[in-house]
Amino acid sequence: MPLAIDNIRVGRVYRLTNFGEIRYLQVLERIGSENFRVKDLETLELYDLEELLRWGLGKDYDLEEVR
Repeated sequence: MPLAIDNIRVGRVYRLTNFGEIRYLQVLERIGSENFRVKDLETLELYDLEELLRWGLGKDYDLEEVR
């Protein structure tokens, strides 16, 4: 079961699975009530979490914290 967006914490690392893509993201800052600035740990690109979810949630959508 995916983690709710409002349970995301700054400084933590999460694995996002959506439409067959798996991304490891570090949350850098909260920039809105349900939006975060994140860094992709593989490509080092910066994104808004909203950008990654803009096109919807796939059948395989999952968001979980990596410990």
